[in-house]
Amino acid sequence: MPKRITVFVVLLIFGISTASLSAYGNDSATIYIKNGQQTKSSDFSIQDDFKSIKPITSTHNQYIDYSHGYSMYYPNHMSVDTTLSEVRTVIADQDTRIEIYYDNFKGTIHNADRYINYSSRFKTNKEDHTVEKDLSLQVNGLRAHLLKWQREKLESLTNDKNYYVNAKIVKNQNEVYTIFIKSAKPVQDYMTIINSFNVIEKKATPKIHTTYKATEKKLNQETRDFYNKYFLESDSLKWGIFEWTAASNYNFLNSLEERLDYNFEFIVRYQDLSTNFPMEEMMHAYNNNKYVELTLQTKHAHHSDTDDPSITYDLLNGKYDEFLNQYARDVKEFGHPVLFRLNNEMNGDWCIYSSYFTSNDTELFKATWRYIYNIFQENGVDNALWVWNPHDLSFPGFQWNHYLTYYPGDQYVDIIGLTGYNPGNYFKGESWRSFNEIYPSLYKEYSSIFQQPFMITEFGSNSFGGDKLGWIRDMFDNIDQFENIKVAIWWNGIDYDHEGNPGRIYRLDQSDEMLGIFKDGLTKYK
Repeated sequence: MPKRITVFVVLLIFGISTASLSAYGNDSATIYIKNGQQTKSSDFSIQDDFKSIKPITSTHNQYIDYSHGYSMYYPNHMSVDTTLSEVRTVIADQDTRIEIYYDNFKGTIHNADRYINYSSRFKTNKEDHTVEKDLSLQVNGLRAHLLKWQREKLESLTNDKNYYVNAKIVKNQNEVYTIFIKSAKPVQDYMTIINSFNVIEKKATPKIHTTYKATEKKLNQETRDFYNKYFLESDSLKWGIFEWTAASNYNFLNSLEERLDYNFEFIVRYQDLSTNFPMEEMMHAYNNNKYVELTLQTKHAHHSDTDDPSITYDLLNGKYDEFLNQYARDVKEFGHPVLFRLNNEMNGDWCIYSSYFTSNDTELFKATWRYIYNIFQENGVDNALWVWNPHDLSFPGFQWNHYLTYYPGDQYVDIIGLTGYNPGNYFKGESWRSFNEIYPSLYKEYSSIFQQPFMITEFGSNSFGGDKLGWIRDMFDNIDQFENIKVAIWWNGIDYDHEGNPGRIYRLDQSDEMLGIFKDGLTKYK
């Protein structure tokens, strides 16, 4: 994170520690933060992202967030980070971290009660989570829910914050505030913080105050040349495809390419912790002039989403070290460029590695990513480009599950993956989404935050619910406007319902007419 505007309040940037605000109760000692920067003035407009910090007692400051409409006390030795103000504020010291979120569910499928219940479902995993308190209460006249729990410390994490307190404070059925405390030791006096919470008038606009970019990596020459050619210096979009039959042979893919008169340079291979690095398939792909987006998901084959809820904890306790070290050695032995996509769509509750299953603690996802990255480094892997790939929509759509809370850090990410599907309307709760309803806004948002090159790691349009042929035409008519998207991979598969019926048909070869549209669209990329 190159511009980590950690308002220490604002120790890292401005050299001011909150502990130095000794004139408690004195307005002249108040610190004002406007658009991520300290200011002496209390003047601001609705367009500004405005906060203030005021000494209240010898031990506590008051944090006032005008953008989200609340105030609360916190221990005055802690730092305040408003880098991701649009998503959350973080107040922390070495041992304890407080995350404050504001959710407004108006116009969504969620409400306050669903939020409280759905966010807490991880507690059904009683093997890993010990709940101490689970109760309703009142906070300054507002209905609230308090959950307090703990888990065992994880061996790989220094100062692991395994004690949790979570208070959800309900303003109304649409608006909820969350105070999420995690600590390396049992949390003391948390009710002082919670009971100090007050709702105030919202009269400013929260924003993101940082950008992320890739850092220089030690890569072998072939991988460096590949990265430069296809991502850093490319001015032409390249296309790839997921075709499941290519895992065993290229007969069908070759015939499909012949019909399209186009050779896909990228293919996708999925893996989990049940199978080793697919050396033979990787070499076969390379010999067929294909680069592989190798997707490793830290789960087991044939398990449902809830079959293995301890997997993240087990991994961080070293249970899979032997597998991961051998995997890294095999990647190194392969030697050729690999687009290594780890734990994609992590902000979706269909993924066992989502923080939905691990105390809503996205820091554990980031710890897992860094853990595996470091194993690769220790084994000298210099041919892997790391692709970080959220889903364009978070499920559940809660702020603690926002995709930015999963970002592991600049040194760990080389390429930003975009994934946005048109799922159609076969399944309840899903609806037809045009290409222009998905990608222009997604690209604009990502471009304002990420400076790494982009790729569409997988996407497609269903056949149920609208005009798929028109969707594909619109895609080819509009995709060139996104100059930082260097590769786009069509997911040529089918998702089935529980009875084995096709529910999302993403295939591009359903008819000669569909193939013809694709063939025409790909012509300019040859």
